[in-house]
Amino acid sequence: MKSTTPMQGAYDYVIVGAGSAGCVLANRLSEDSDVSVLLLEAGGTDWNPWIHVPVGYFKTMHNPATDWCYLTDPDEGIKGRRLQWPRGKVLGGSSSLNGLLYIRGQREDYDDWAAAGNAGWDYDSVLPYFKKSECQERGADEYHGADGPLHVSDLRLRREIAERFIEAAKAAGIPENPDVNGATQEGVGYFQQTSNKGFRCSTAKAFLRPALRRSNLTLMKHAHCQRLVLQGKRVIGVEYQQGKQVFRVQAAREVLLASGAIGSPQILQCSGIGNPSHLREVGVECLHELPGVGENLQDHLQIRLVFKTRCRTLNDEVRHPLKKLAVGTQYVLTRTGPLTLAASQVCVFTRSRDGLERPDIQFHMQPLSADKPAEGVHPFSAFTASVCQLRPSSRGHIRINSPDPSIYPSIQPNYLSTEEDCRVAVNAIKVARRIASQAPLASVITEEYVPGTGYQSDEELLDAAREFSQTIYHPAGTCKMGHDAMAVVDEQLRVHGLEGLRVVDASIMPVIISGNTNAPTIMIAEKAADMIKSSRLTSRGAA
Repeated sequence: MKSTTPMQGAYDYVIVGAGSAGCVLANRLSEDSDVSVLLLEAGGTDWNPWIHVPVGYFKTMHNPATDWCYLTDPDEGIKGRRLQWPRGKVLGGSSSLNGLLYIRGQREDYDDWAAAGNAGWDYDSVLPYFKKSECQERGADEYHGADGPLHVSDLRLRREIAERFIEAAKAAGIPENPDVNGATQEGVGYFQQTSNKGFRCSTAKAFLRPALRRSNLTLMKHAHCQRLVLQGKRVIGVEYQQGKQVFRVQAAREVLLASGAIGSPQILQCSGIGNPSHLREVGVECLHELPGVGENLQDHLQIRLVFKTRCRTLNDEVRHPLKKLAVGTQYVLTRTGPLTLAASQVCVFTRSRDGLERPDIQFHMQPLSADKPAEGVHPFSAFTASVCQLRPSSRGHIRINSPDPSIYPSIQPNYLSTEEDCRVAVNAIKVARRIASQAPLASVITEEYVPGTGYQSDEELLDAAREFSQTIYHPAGTCKMGHDAMAVVDEQLRVHGLEGLRVVDASIMPVIISGNTNAPTIMIAEKAADMIKSSRLTSRGAA
């Protein structure tokens, strides 16, 4: 049986979640020695060596020791399939499990946020926060910083098939772009990744570890937040469980939810904050009506194409035990080779059809192929070209099934549920085939293995998209920022109608960013930390 104790002390700030955003908040807020900060993390220490080896995501995803191991509801848009949604349950959160890819999105993404009424979130306003975090291997310039804690590096692996893919994309009319996080995103080039000298650079390593030397920062691991403690319309603390004991801790200033696009709305709903009719259905008393909590769910759905080749790929390098040994030896001695591989090597940002103002699809090209990577690569030479829609119009939801926080919520992405998303999916496959048909690639491709040339008509290609697609693990938007009826937080990330509570993670994105979401989440936390500090100084001055 769980037992509950009274408040166990007080801190100025209580941060819920030591993930991509929470570690940043803990570092930046504890810079002020006059405040006390408590960081709660449901998972444990990032001791697992596979966390720190870049390719280790094959070992840490779907591992309950490091991953929440979420599973979506059956989704009609993908033929009733249920998809695994890995989310980090360890220090560093998903930055300790992800594919290390560093992408910021497009200027227009942020300008659109601001145009929708979120002052201060335009591109020119958020760029300094990207630069503040960044320790760019190439050095500082107009778009990049070199003094931040987050190492951003070039890939330490080059393979012939990747070079051929780049040349084929250029032959298909896509410009080469060596910096998709610079002046423009459009083009083809190599990804950069959050790594340093062959090791992963998670937010736990970059931000949290240095901050833990400060006496005003307290970290509690294996501390699973159960609910927020409300006093009227003010959040005054957090209830969390460690082992069989449930504790309460007071937040003198603010509680900062940084539990991600699944965890943050779940905690809010378990606390009685959300849609009254839904809360009533699951037996939770509604303490604060906020119908947008858990709604507006967005994710990037990638359509996976696999091409067999006569050109050797990483499939050939990692199948044989002796070659595996050589790969391991190379990494130990030089910190190079396949074990430094991010989730993809080559990125392409382009348009799915003529007439669009900016890129609406993204490719992740990997010089290997597999049905399930954790189970091994295919027994033949091949590469994978996955393509996703950058700004899907489909919307899903996160809704709790029970007042018990240990019971996972319902996750319904509603993939491919709009005509626009279906049209983009079909066109995206056509763009992939157009790239593959160019001489630099066509000369080494022997077969389109997935989905296969049997899929030709638009109807067949849509069927392939529904069958051969997977998440890229970018859930966002479930506590959207804005001022409409479904908004959850304002432009200061304060929860509407409540005092002492902000949400700081990918859930606040009104519209998902055009690209991988880790770098934008870190930026959100950097900006939030400045807003919180400014708010404290303002209140202190008024006093």
